[in-house]
Amino acid sequence: MRRIIALLVVESLVVVVSASAGDATGPEPARDVFTAIVGIALGGPTSAVHGTDGRHHVVYELVLTNTRAVPATLQAVDVIDRANDARLFRFEGDQLLGMLRTMNARPAPNLDLPPSESRLVLLSLDFVSAGTVPRLLDHRIEALAAIGPAAKVPSSISYRVAPFALAARAAPAFRPPVEGKSWLVVNGCCSDTGAHRGAIHSINGRLFDSQRFAIDLLQANGEGRLVMGDPADVRSWVGYGARVRAVAAGRVVAARNDLSDQVPGSLPDPQTITVDNVDGNFVVLDHGQGLFTFYAHLQRKSVQVVRGDRVEAGQELGRLGNTGNTSGPHLHFHVMAGPSPLGSDGVPFIFSKFDLAAIVDEAALDAALSGAASLPARRSLSPTRRERQLPLDRSFIDFEPASRR
Repeated sequence: MRRIIALLVVESLVVVVSASAGDATGPEPARDVFTAIVGIALGGPTSAVHGTDGRHHVVYELVLTNTRAVPATLQAVDVIDRANDARLFRFEGDQLLGMLRTMNARPAPNLDLPPSESRLVLLSLDFVSAGTVPRLLDHRIEALAAIGPAAKVPSSISYRVAPFALAARAAPAFRPPVEGKSWLVVNGCCSDTGAHRGAIHSINGRLFDSQRFAIDLLQANGEGRLVMGDPADVRSWVGYGARVRAVAAGRVVAARNDLSDQVPGSLPDPQTITVDNVDGNFVVLDHGQGLFTFYAHLQRKSVQVVRGDRVEAGQELGRLGNTGNTSGPHLHFHVMAGPSPLGSDGVPFIFSKFDLAAIVDEAALDAALSGAASLPARRSLSPTRRERQLPLDRSFIDFEPASRR
């Protein structure tokens, strides 16, 4: 279920470091600084999202590029609040290595930045309250790298890259896309692991992370079973065929309805997966104000809408299936800033209300996905009401029936 989508060829990255401008009567221009390593933050301004852990999460990525022929090695990345120049977070050693990815989204083998290569840094910050989240972040890197244009060997360097603004707009609130009890969140926010977190794609000449806040939803029965019977049969999965509903009123901008279910248990042959079929049967809704929602892996011939249709909140869009690049029936859901499921920036979101029943540990999740074990049974749980939060990875949650929302 921890699905991996093959990434496309990465674009070239060029970052210009500019001095602050002065005039004849103003201050002197800032001194130019040679920076062998340059960096950019992916996507537009994002905002913090309130998670089920009570923390406020800020999730984004840096692309760091070694522009010189001299090898470089990262030593630390500091995140700084530009309002007071205070260091908020410091990442180094094994922790930094765990956040580092090659440009095909594989874990980096070490902290090296080879000549003329780039690395992704997956940043997941958390704050105790909305009021403590800064509006503008900066990043200071420490590394061994070329200290000047003529350098032949690496030296110690430290400088700032990639200023990053946080939007003042709060994360949008939606009703859930499914209904009923015992839904498990897989591949969710907010760590540097999981199939969605590093699914950064090169689409239309740019890099996008449309899935940085995506969730996969699977349903269990009252005994905590995700699968009842043969795991290779899609109909053995408890959530198969569940109604998928619009999280808000909107207009359909894209939909697909013709792909057949995959056999559960493993991902399809990568050679058969393309940009066009990776998400199986799907629906994309435009909700206005630059917000789009995406519902993927729906059953063949279950999609009830077509491009151009207007839909109401709670309207049935299709049924949960196992089409596209998936190893078991589930609903993939994410919110984005454009109509393209892959070529848009992922946007944080919250659900208006739900009940949190448990946080499932990793070992129990893996056993349940294989059909060999179960999640906690309903009788052992005491769900608590949550409002305007994002259910984090491995949350076990209940949604109200559509008729009661």
